[in-house]
Amino acid sequence: MDIPAELRYSIEHEWVRIDGSVARIGVTAYATSALGDIVYVSLPTVGSSVVAQDACGELESTKSVSDLFAPVSGVVTSVNNAVIENPESIGTDPYGEGWLFDVELSDPSQVDTLLNASGYAAHVEQQG
Repeated sequence: MDIPAELRYSIEHEWVRIDGSVARIGVTAYATSALGDIVYVSLPTVGSSVVAQDACGELESTKSVSDLFAPVSGVVTSVNNAVIENPESIGTDPYGEGWLFDVELSDPSQVDTLLNASGYAAHVEQQG
């Protein structure tokens, strides 16, 4: 399974890529394989605040509907409209074109509480 080393991960299977004070957020390959074909995505709106570990959107697949959780707190600065129009790209390229939204971090130290790649791999392994 693909778990890029440069990213940080939440236990809810979101990934975070940091660029200065902005966090780009998406869902992991593990999550997309568990969900199956994603057919609909609901994302937070630009300008809204998200709070770490709170639900901020939804992913709907052919198997189920799952909440999308914010891995960090801050203000949403952009959303990937391409995944709203073509949600299947979340599954085909979760770490690239399938990114979901960007957040201006309100507390950059929150990133330190997220898992690194090896910690996330161990977490996934525990889940079976």
